[in-house]
Amino acid sequence: MAASYDFGEEEFQACCGSSKFAREMVSVSPFFSLEQAVDAARRIWFNQVDVNGWLEAFSAHPQIGQASKSSNQTSAQWSKGEQSTALATATGSSLQELAEWNIQYQKKFGFIFLICASGRSTDEILAELKKRYSNRPIVEFEIAAQEQMKITELRLAKLFSTKQNASSTKESYPPAFARKVEDRVSIIGGHLSTASGASTGKTLQTLTRTRPPITTHVLDVARGSPAAGIDVRLERWIGTQPRPLFGEVDVGGWALEGSSATDKDGRSGQLLSMIEAINPGIYRISFNTGKYFPAGFFPYVSIVFEIRESQKLEHFHVPLLLSPFSFSTYRGS
Repeated sequence: MAASYDFGEEEFQACCGSSKFAREMVSVSPFFSLEQAVDAARRIWFNQVDVNGWLEAFSAHPQIGQASKSSNQTSAQWSKGEQSTALATATGSSLQELAEWNIQYQKKFGFIFLICASGRSTDEILAELKKRYSNRPIVEFEIAAQEQMKITELRLAKLFSTKQNASSTKESYPPAFARKVEDRVSIIGGHLSTASGASTGKTLQTLTRTRPPITTHVLDVARGSPAAGIDVRLERWIGTQPRPLFGEVDVGGWALEGSSATDKDGRSGQLLSMIEAINPGIYRISFNTGKYFPAGFFPYVSIVFEIRESQKLEHFHVPLLLSPFSFSTYRGS
């Protein structure tokens, strides 16, 4: 019989400061896997928690660069850990500038600047704050809600890891479950630290690449671990049409740029040469998911994306978050 995991309202509120969110999570408990809990969290956060609940969750966070004042000790401890990279890279002047921008942001939008800070430096956070400050309030409100969900998912993974370490039940997961969940937190943190968007043009033009312009890795969200051994192919469109057209046959229009397989950390090998400026165009990255999940729904997954002339100096991270019956992706940088 599969082990189930029960948590209380206080534990869920450490993951997300909305009391409505915590109550709803308790009401649909217990959970039999981390993936099931994350799916429920997303459904509740975006479909059942109202505007007041979102604002309550936002207010539970400290300003970036400041200590948490939350009465929930677990939440305060996690906040401190999530900001550790930012605090380690901060200077007196950068913290002062960050504080000033936080004040301006809160005056404009009515809530604190919220970002999943895990793995991000002070300079990266400050650049993102300045970028988002120009958003319209309704757009920024939605972005903040998305950032809260990223934080919630990371904290749910930590919660499951803690529960598993404290439990003697071994029926549902192998003994290495706790380590795998920690791997999941590390990998998602890597996703988030690279997903903050491109730097400004001037900065990019002075950088020398330290990695190929297109990278990927695969996270098995069903098992809470990296997905090793998945074959990956990267192709570029070279057809007679400027771009592949929806609904039309594109045989012969794709040229292979590189191929590899994911390692034990779920990361693919090098798919492109270490070039400074990538050729603009349409790219397709494909994953042999059927080999990894023989009984799954997807024999393979292909993601098609476009790199524009103005983006040729940027880095593109195209991760795959995979389970037997669902997948998702996003553009990191």
